[in-house]
Amino acid sequence: MQERIRSIDRVREAARSAGLPIEIREMPQSTRTAEEAAAACGTTVGQIVKSLIFRKSASGTPVLILVSGANRVDEAVVAAEVGDSLERMDPRAVREATGFAIGGVAPIGATAPVATYMDGDLLAYDTVWAAAGKPNAVFSAAPDALRQAAAATIIRVR
Repeated sequence: MQERIRSIDRVREAARSAGLPIEIREMPQSTRTAEEAAAACGTTVGQIVKSLIFRKSASGTPVLILVSGANRVDEAVVAAEVGDSLERMDPRAVREATGFAIGGVAPIGATAPVATYMDGDLLAYDTVWAAAGKPNAVFSAAPDALRQAAAATIIRVR
């Protein structure tokens, strides 16, 4: 339990440090999937930020891809955008790379720097909702403010 509290605190501190005003909401139900998060937040699936972790094949470096919940990632398109083919990471490797469990990976607050890329489709919304460090915690933000806080590069994902 203590680790999950620290995860949320890392997200809160990263937002504060980046000047991103957020309010973390712990929902009574899971927000692990985009559909669950949209239902819990009362928003569209497209406004949910999926935080997907991959590893660059050549270097093994983890990358975080922030994707609209309405989109599926075309790994070939993303590989061309980031300059290397990608490999999926297992849950243990995701936790080691970010300090977050799958379903709660936040776009900010990782335990180590992670190169971050953002689906340009998220910029079409006034507000997006992202994981806040555990599978039932979320926060909302303006997408460009989130991009700035996460130091994310805009890419195509499909």
